[in-house]
Amino acid sequence: MSDTPINLEELRERIDSLDNDILRLISERASCAQQVAEVKTERDPGAVFYRPEREAQVLRRIMELNPGPLNSEEMARLFREIMSACLALEQPVKVAYLGPEGTFTQQAALKHFGESAVSLPMAAIDEVFREVEAGAVNYGVVPVENSTEGVISHTLDSFMDSSIRICGEVVLRIHHHLLVADTTLRDKISRVYSHPQSFAQCRKWLDAHFPRAERVPVSSNAEAARLVKGEWHSAAIAGDMAAKLYGLERVAEKIEDRPDNSTRFLIIGTQHVPMSGADKTSVVVAMRNQPGALHELLEPFHRHQIDLTRLETRPSRSGVWNYVFFIDFKGHVDEPKVAAVLEEVRLRASELKVLGSYPIGVL
Repeated sequence: MSDTPINLEELRERIDSLDNDILRLISERASCAQQVAEVKTERDPGAVFYRPEREAQVLRRIMELNPGPLNSEEMARLFREIMSACLALEQPVKVAYLGPEGTFTQQAALKHFGESAVSLPMAAIDEVFREVEAGAVNYGVVPVENSTEGVISHTLDSFMDSSIRICGEVVLRIHHHLLVADTTLRDKISRVYSHPQSFAQCRKWLDAHFPRAERVPVSSNAEAARLVKGEWHSAAIAGDMAAKLYGLERVAEKIEDRPDNSTRFLIIGTQHVPMSGADKTSVVVAMRNQPGALHELLEPFHRHQIDLTRLETRPSRSGVWNYVFFIDFKGHVDEPKVAAVLEEVRLRASELKVLGSYPIGVL
């Protein structure tokens, strides 16, 4: 340890100098992004500016090169915001999400696209799909599975009749808080509002702390937060965005029963996403109703050593007691090995639909 005393003024001067360098470099990067937009537009007036695979590659590189002391995820989040602001100079990204404002889905949208994206709330999952299909927005964000409660059936069902593709994924750690308004009498709480899934995820905590309180399910946690503002005897279970949006206070933090509670969201769009180097593919397969059908479906993946990350079944709309399989696996459709497996599956299945290949979530 050096015997030289630390001079606070010198440190502040050093920080000011570094801030000047950061400001200059961010401005240079933004100017470069504008030039990229000009080049793309000259080549193709309908060029796509947001490239999921390119962004994933940049963020992975930043995390690999990060020397600290900031951890790699924090550093990647800073660069995500820089990239979001630079992309907005080229062409602002419009994103539809399952609303209303203040939901975890909006939080996932901002985590993936950054604060400079234009986010638009939709009342239902199928509305998000329709906005993307109509070209009213560039992308949509919908929940697909929760680590505690399982798959979101409505999202899977929406893919069955849609031409929409999966362009990315984002996993969000879900933290629930018990929230009250400044007018709430905390010792008189007799009603709790929340989304049914949030109630399920916080059941043990509620049983222990508010066993007699009425539990009122509503359409979203943001709606729960809004209702609390007008009542003196109620509380809401919701997250940080809803608390901030409606100016609520936390009575208790992180009340979810499982500390690893997470939700996976899908980024949906219309484009084919090239390989990023670490990708995932989602498909839906309809098999003929015969003995050994599931084994016949999975055997090519096993033989070619392709890692399946999820397998879900949904009732088929074509007949009673027929099912379709939603499968996620590591790899990209442009890889020869993956293409060969999918061709085998196509020959064995009554129907195969590739929902998309996309970068594995970086953050």
